[in-house]
Amino acid sequence: MANQEKIVSLTRTPLFGLAQELKARLTSFGGWEMPVQFVGISREHEAVRNSAGMFDISHMGKFTLQGKDLVSQLQRLVPSDLSRLQPGQAQYTVLLNPQAGIIDDIIFYHQGEDSTGEQKAVIIVNAATTAKDKAWLLQHINSDQVQFQDVSPQKVLIAIQGPKASSCLQPLVKENLAPIKAFGHLEATVLDKPAFIARTGYTGEDGFEVMVDPDIGIILWQNLLNAGVVPCGLGARDTLRLEAAMALYGQDIDDTTTPLEAGLGWLVHLDTKGDFIGRAILERQKASGVDRRLVGLQMQGRNIARHGYQVLSKGVVVGEVTSGTLSPTLGYPIALAYVPTQLASVDQQLEVEVRGKTYPAVVVKRPFYRSTNRVA
Repeated sequence: MANQEKIVSLTRTPLFGLAQELKARLTSFGGWEMPVQFVGISREHEAVRNSAGMFDISHMGKFTLQGKDLVSQLQRLVPSDLSRLQPGQAQYTVLLNPQAGIIDDIIFYHQGEDSTGEQKAVIIVNAATTAKDKAWLLQHINSDQVQFQDVSPQKVLIAIQGPKASSCLQPLVKENLAPIKAFGHLEATVLDKPAFIARTGYTGEDGFEVMVDPDIGIILWQNLLNAGVVPCGLGARDTLRLEAAMALYGQDIDDTTTPLEAGLGWLVHLDTKGDFIGRAILERQKASGVDRRLVGLQMQGRNIARHGYQVLSKGVVVGEVTSGTLSPTLGYPIALAYVPTQLASVDQQLEVEVRGKTYPAVVVKRPFYRSTNRVA
């Protein structure tokens, strides 16, 4: 009975009933009851790599912001230079604390100016950190100049991913999707209703994320299902993102890791922007180097390195695995791990402890998999 009560207390997205109808296997994830798989992780993973799959990601936090001073105020909260963005462009970036630790990784969508000259933006954040991110943003932006709205409960978010994502989604969208570049976005019309569409994703494939009202989201999901798009759960989402070496907040990155340690130096634009929270720490790390780095590991065998497993060098513990799986696409185990910088070079030989025994691993280039189908 206790377990049943715990399940009932979990939050559900507006598309939860559709997952139940498809007899999805469910799991608890960050306070939400979510599908972990529908037809099997491997089949769902393969659908995204070779055709098209869709994910209910309505649990993610969704913020809209508007104000004449919007971009300049947000500049202080991230290491990336948001002023470089043109309307219709987006930036993957991170919110930083004063120690340059990552509060969360986010996507900032710059929508340009409205008729009154006010800038508009959408920010998508992780589900488990929505409340924390909201509080941090409200603490640091001037509410008299920037209007902040949390639309998380009012909107459905569906990710359609894979080489056939565009052809499956296009018949349901009034606007032409073809001109949208990677990390491009627009306010569009889906099933004759207003929508926000972005060419972003978390799978390493081409694809779109569509934000609509819940009633339209339900119809959109059903239309995509009828078009042959495979419903996918959190299991395939994790194997896909790990092959693409995309960080998972709370495992690969958190408020104790900096972007430079996590291999996200391309987000840090020290030369083109002014002061921001955590800048002094990143400047010191840039000058003197970091003590540890997040690296990609390929296991030399069939043993899988899981989250929390110890990494060793010549029998001495030197680090820890943050994420690991058997790659469905590549056919061998892969992992991400933090190790000392002097052991972070490609081809470095290491070991991972798996159930009391050590097995060989080698540092490899990231990402583990790179799609040939992605748009520029």
